[in-house]
Amino acid sequence: MKILSIAFEQYYLPGKPVLPLLAVCELSASGDIRRACISDQCEALQHLAEQGNSIEQMALALGIAVLDFSLPFRLQPVHIPKPWGQEIWYTGIEARGVSQVISETGITPLSWAIAVDRHRILGSQEHPNLLKILDPLPDEVYGDLYFELHEQKREVYIVTHIDRRAWPDGVGAIRLGFSQEKRQQFSSDESFLSAYRTAVQEYYAVRKEIDGQLDAQRVSEGIALQAPLPAVKMQELLVGIPKDVAAREMFLRAAIEAFTAMKDLRVGDVLAVPLRVPHALQHGVRTVEFQTPVYERKILSFAQKVLTQDHWDTDEALKLVQLQTPPDAPFPVLQHENGVKVEQIVQFDDFVVQRIYLDTNASILCETGKDYVLLMTVAGRVVCGASLLESEQAAIVPACAASVLLQNPFPDQSIVLLARPC
Repeated sequence: MKILSIAFEQYYLPGKPVLPLLAVCELSASGDIRRACISDQCEALQHLAEQGNSIEQMALALGIAVLDFSLPFRLQPVHIPKPWGQEIWYTGIEARGVSQVISETGITPLSWAIAVDRHRILGSQEHPNLLKILDPLPDEVYGDLYFELHEQKREVYIVTHIDRRAWPDGVGAIRLGFSQEKRQQFSSDESFLSAYRTAVQEYYAVRKEIDGQLDAQRVSEGIALQAPLPAVKMQELLVGIPKDVAAREMFLRAAIEAFTAMKDLRVGDVLAVPLRVPHALQHGVRTVEFQTPVYERKILSFAQKVLTQDHWDTDEALKLVQLQTPPDAPFPVLQHENGVKVEQIVQFDDFVVQRIYLDTNASILCETGKDYVLLMTVAGRVVCGASLLESEQAAIVPACAASVLLQNPFPDQSIVLLARPC
């Protein structure tokens, strides 16, 4: 056994406070960490180690995870409330929430697990890419996401569910880019953008008026101004908004939406969001999202109060915006044999995502290369190393694990998403 004292800098918190952690590690013959557990209960873990307990016994006593560096770490997500629904983070490490690693003995923050040996877990990467689920409410308007663009952050959406309460025919949507028909009605792109900017400014004014009145109601009821509210509660508060103001909001919102384009989405669809193209996933469309771990966005508009900032970024965004949305590209098939099909659904400069179909009794060996691999089951079940991943369960394969065997011993086809850094 080897005991490591770690002064863990919580880089994701204001002021980056240092948290003392203690890791107890079981080493291989070569001296590398084979298994470990880590905790902020330093004295208790030290005492358990001095008593000669095994890694499992110590982890079980403290309710923390056993980290086996030869196997995938199963991920336990954290749920982040949003005004439009919720995000479910599997690899999130932020002030708003930190995802967990889970084993039979308990759970450990992913950030602490990485601190045991960042290089052997992540390889050459500083942070894992963000794997999450976007879970918008089925309510029209209240479940629509921000209309925003990114300069650097790469995103890919995989649609896993369409709420039939919102989309009875099973065809959902994303607001994506601008209407080319509307664009052609103007003599130049400059005049098009100018008209759009004016429409947004008019809508922003009524939005601020309504949000101010809603904030007053929040204060009177003792509700925090930045707290996400259920759609039912929002509708209850909106009853107090004068009808003429509510009607003006609907009219002006329709005016700015006329400048934008909608794209149909069905279960199984994949969308790689182009940089500098504004987009807003619509209500009731649940997606898995892989994205680079960069927090940057510019909000062009939103039909609710933005809780994370006190302004929109419309002017800045329109200086960068791409008016023509690139067409979808076909997915290259990398492998199709012995009940296994592998598609490359996106290849960005910094990471790739593959979709793996496994028929009954099929298997595939996935190699990590020099960096970690993220895996998520989106249909069926799959045996991932020594773990069973049900639908919407995920794991991170440490770089030092070299490879992991995915197997489907079940009667139904399994579909697994795999993401790796480039």
